[in-house]
Amino acid sequence: MDRIDLSRNFLIAMPNMADPIFAKSLTYVCDHNEYGAMGIIVNRPLGMDMRALFQQIDIDLSRQDLADLPIYFGGPVQTDRGFVLHEPLGNWQSTLAVDDELGLTTSKDVLLAVGRGEGPQRMFVTLGYAGWEAGQLESELAQNAWLSVNADPEVIFSTPAELRYQAALKLLGIDLAMLSEDAGHA
Repeated sequence: MDRIDLSRNFLIAMPNMADPIFAKSLTYVCDHNEYGAMGIIVNRPLGMDMRALFQQIDIDLSRQDLADLPIYFGGPVQTDRGFVLHEPLGNWQSTLAVDDELGLTTSKDVLLAVGRGEGPQRMFVTLGYAGWEAGQLESELAQNAWLSVNADPEVIFSTPAELRYQAALKLLGIDLAMLSEDAGHA
């Protein structure tokens, strides 16, 4: 069987997803290779904004246009660590290039730049990420736990959090009402 690469795809949790961490979640897959996959959940705001985050890490935030930007729960792995999905890619100390324009940075230098009024034009900040070991995501897909679709960054950067799940379904041409919580059997 050919290996699938779901990098730059959305994973849309099926309605029957029992895991409360991922129920009704929309996850952006940043990297998927033979060793596993990693992504960030993009529709779970934590109730914290950039202003509060910058106060916690003791950095002045000069870009007031970002002060109210929400911080998200990105997944259950390393929830004490920040992950910044951003455009443009830039040149930061610890960045995974998702594609030519989009990067996922874990080093503090990107936040220091934002504090100075520099840094990426668009950003999405999470605490934690979602990870799958080799073969795990493929197994979950085979069990109908997820739908996948090529991601549109506008869903992440421009769509309100509460509408992202439905927006991703629309990319597939599916309405939420069309999905059943029960698996069908012939």
